[in-house]
Amino acid sequence: MANDNPAVRLRRGSDRLFPGDRAIAYVAVVLVCAVTVLPLLYMISLSLQSNAEIFAGNPVLWPAQLQFANYASLFERAPVARFLLNSFIMASLITLSHLIFDPLAGYAFAKFEFRFKRTLFIIVLATLMVPFFVRMIPIYVMFSQLGWTDSYQGLVVPFLSDAFGIFLMRQFIEPLPNTLIDAGRVDGASEWRIYRSIILPQTRAALAVLALFTFVFQWNNFLWPLVITSSTKMRTMPIGLTLFNQEYFTQWNLTAAGSVVLFVPTALLFFFTQRYLVRGIALTGLK
Repeated sequence: MANDNPAVRLRRGSDRLFPGDRAIAYVAVVLVCAVTVLPLLYMISLSLQSNAEIFAGNPVLWPAQLQFANYASLFERAPVARFLLNSFIMASLITLSHLIFDPLAGYAFAKFEFRFKRTLFIIVLATLMVPFFVRMIPIYVMFSQLGWTDSYQGLVVPFLSDAFGIFLMRQFIEPLPNTLIDAGRVDGASEWRIYRSIILPQTRAALAVLALFTFVFQWNNFLWPLVITSSTKMRTMPIGLTLFNQEYFTQWNLTAAGSVVLFVPTALLFFFTQRYLVRGIALTGLK
């Protein structure tokens, strides 16, 4: 009997590629990798260049002398540690909130029947079509009246949950067999016990994907922290980098050094969650 495994069929199809087709595929992969990685490499190179090399007029990929002092100067000229702390607090609290609320809402939409369920789910998805800058002004006015400007609650509360996370968790939870849930109910387990002991362990890959996407987006969020904060002590790292951009002069090496520092935590997070990320994307493709 033929093997219907998609991975086996894909491997067999790749074995039938002609040498010329294989070479073209390799060249395409190399070009895509180069286009993706080259800006990152140039940013790292820029962070290690002197002002003389930067303004010489010729792009330099490998500096004549590595200026590691740029990173020390970065922390001396601006409260970068405070900016990183603010970014970490904001991104971590929002990510934790998504991991709490989004699976709960996704579970309700996937496995419970209630009035107006389909209508409510459509309304939730419709919020994805409303750009944030449209909602930003009324949110800012409301937070200003509450006294939440230039505060952590002002940074965090607007993003406690979102439609994308709810949709993602619903799509992962819906295919889970109802027999598992029914068996838990027959054994006398409460709905919370069923959710905690049966549903959540089955969705670890989805939770890792949700955590990664949420943390990276909020870590790099620029617009809302720029609007809601006014003091230097409450700035996040993307906003703090603007301190090195002046009207007539931009310290590109320090800006690039700050960008490298901003990039490292998300790279480490991806490194530790890539196994779950690949599995989650694979499961999404097979549904």
